[in-house]
Amino acid sequence: MMAIRTQKLNFPKSYCNSVERRIVSCVCSKMLSSILYLTWNNMILTQILQPDCIKVPVENTGKEAVITELVDLLDAKGLLLDRDIALDAVITRERIQSTGTGTGIAIPHGKCNAVKELVMAIGIAREPIEFESIDGKPVTILILLVSPADQTGPHIQALATISRMMLNEEFRQQLEKVTCSDEVYELLNNQQNQ
Repeated sequence: MMAIRTQKLNFPKSYCNSVERRIVSCVCSKMLSSILYLTWNNMILTQILQPDCIKVPVENTGKEAVITELVDLLDAKGLLLDRDIALDAVITRERIQSTGTGTGIAIPHGKCNAVKELVMAIGIAREPIEFESIDGKPVTILILLVSPADQTGPHIQALATISRMMLNEEFRQQLEKVTCSDEVYELLNNQQNQ
C-alpha cells in the first residue's frame, strides 16, 4: 500500500479528531496539486476552437441573447448533441454568477451532456454589452466554453489559459479592433506561439 504523506492543519479541536484532520488535509493537498498542475500546463486553444466558430461582430446586444447566439453558432457547426441542454447549462451558470471577468471580457461557460468534448466559440461585439462584470464595465470580447459534465480537467485548463492570455492588454486591444473572424484566429494562434 502506498504511504500518503500528510500534514497537520490547525483545525479547532471541536471540528474533528486527528485522523479526520489528516484525511481532510490530504484531500485538500491533492485537490490543490491537481488545480496547480492544470493551470501550469497551457492548453492550445486553437486545437479546440474551429475558425468558423468565431463571430465578428456579434449581432445581439443583450447578455443572454449574445450567449444564445454563440451557442447557436456551435450548434450550426454540428458541435452540440443538444442545443437546448447546452444553452441551459451556460445560462444557468451565468445566472449563478456573472462570467464577466473585467477589462471587457466575458467567459460564459457550462458543463453538460450535450457535448462529447470541450467546444469553444468567440464573439467580438462592436458595441459593449452589459454583463454585470466584476469591474462593472461592459464587455466586447466573449469566449464561450461548453464541456462534458464528466471532464473537469480540460474545462479548468481552458479557463486558466484564457484568463492568462487575457492579462495581456495589447492582445485584448488587438482583439477589440478586429474586422473579421480570421483575424481573431490568427491573433490567438500568434499569442499562443509566443
